[in-house]
Amino acid sequence: MSSDFYQFSILPFAAIIIKICRAYTNSQEDFEDYYQEVCLQIWRSKDNFKGQCEWSTWVYRISLNVCLTLLKKKKNGQQHFTSDRLPDDVTTDNKAFENESLNQLYKAIKYLSEVDRAVILLYLDEKPYSEIANILGTNPNNIGVRVKRIKERLKKILDGKIN
Repeated sequence: MSSDFYQFSILPFAAIIIKICRAYTNSQEDFEDYYQEVCLQIWRSKDNFKGQCEWSTWVYRISLNVCLTLLKKKKNGQQHFTSDRLPDDVTTDNKAFENESLNQLYKAIKYLSEVDRAVILLYLDEKPYSEIANILGTNPNNIGVRVKRIKERLKKILDGKIN
C-alpha cells in the first residue's frame, strides 16, 4: 500500500474505520487487527470503486463487511454473545476513545446485534436513512423503525434496566 493512498484515501476516513472496528471488538489487540485488515481491504478493493457512491460510503461498506466477516470467523471457533450480558472475562476497554461517556455508549452498543450496531453507528454519524439503507442493502423506512427500537434498547441498557 503506497503512503499516498493511505494518506489521501484512508487517513481522512480513519474515524469511520475506528468507530466501526471499535464496535465489533472487545480488546485493543482485536481492534488493531480489525483496523489493519479494513485498511488492507480498502486498498485491495480500490480498483472496484466505480464512483456510484461517495468514497466515505465505500469505506463504511468495506469496514462493516470486514468486521462482520472477522467477527463471524472468530465466533465459529469461540464463544459468542447471545444474551444481554457480556461474559465477565471480556474486556470492553479500548484505547480508541478516552471519553468515559463514549466508552459507556460503546459498551452498550456491544449488547446489540451486529446489524443493529451498524445501523446505530451510521445514525450516530448523522447519515440520512437513505444512505444507511444503501450501505446495508435495505430500505429507508426499515432503517427508521430500527433506529427507534435501537434507541429504546440502548436507553434501557444505559439506565441499567437490562443487566
